Amino acid sequence: MQYIDLHVHSCCSDGTATPEELVQLAIDSNLVAFALTDHDTVEGVARALDAARGRNIQVIPGVELSCEYTISPTRKKEIHILGYNLDHTQPELVDTLSKIARERDNRNQKMCENLNAAGFPIDYESLTARFHGTILTRAHFARFLLEQGAIPSIDYAFKKILAQDGPYFVSRKYLTPQSGIELIKKAGGLPVLAHPLLYKMSVTELHHLLAETKEYGLQGIEAMYSRNRGNDEAFVRKLAQDFDLFITGGTDYHGTNKPDLEIGRGEGNLRVPVMLLENLK
Repeated sequence: MQYIDLHVHSCCSDGTATPEELVQLAIDSNLVAFALTDHDTVEGVARALDAARGRNIQVIPGVELSCEYTISPTRKKEIHILGYNLDHTQPELVDTLSKIARERDNRNQKMCENLNAAGFPIDYESLTARFHGTILTRAHFARFLLEQGAIPSIDYAFKKILAQDGPYFVSRKYLTPQSGIELIKKAGGLPVLAHPLLYKMSVTELHHLLAETKEYGLQGIEAMYSRNRGNDEAFVRKLAQDFDLFITGGTDYHGTNKPDLEIGRGEGNLRVPVMLLENLK
């Protein structure tokens, strides 16, 4: 059996491996293909494609877009839309992602100010110097604070310091699911809902989400995923069947930021069979 990984992050977003290192890791892990799906950026795609040229590995150009879904007038949820086989040079895609990066930078500066005022050893200049050339996420905040000895673990940072309902968090503007899906489609890509069970929605809410995003052009759903438990995969496969969506699968590999995951092999010995590549054609 041959295997693939359709959900992988590099240091261009919140992973720790370079795009070039990911290519080598994938080869070393005997994968035949992987998708580079960095958060809100395609900066690493060309590098990964170049590194894979002439080698026995296929790199699928991808992205993972952060979108804000309105469940009710008083409740919103961040969801992620994966885009596969897209043109990473498409002007509207590149321009939109650049604007998102600038807006995220403004948010990050404000979060640094909040943390610094509370006594944490962090400032924006030091953070950007430590993670130069990377789109900063909360994972970088956590890693920086851990390296400074200010927190006991990255998990602690997300639960106690960087939680969205915490005192230091600063919200940012998001794409809507409709605009995210349309952006992926304009770049020739296939839009897929990432890890649907991580959003902690009720079954009814998930059905509403899928019905709405299907109208916008959603084509797939991530059924095989590292954090699945018990009958989770079977449940998502049934959602795919009910809403006429193809399925994908991936580890959500982030390097040492998620040390329990390997590229191509997730929790519970998750392995994604090569046959799922057919869904991306």
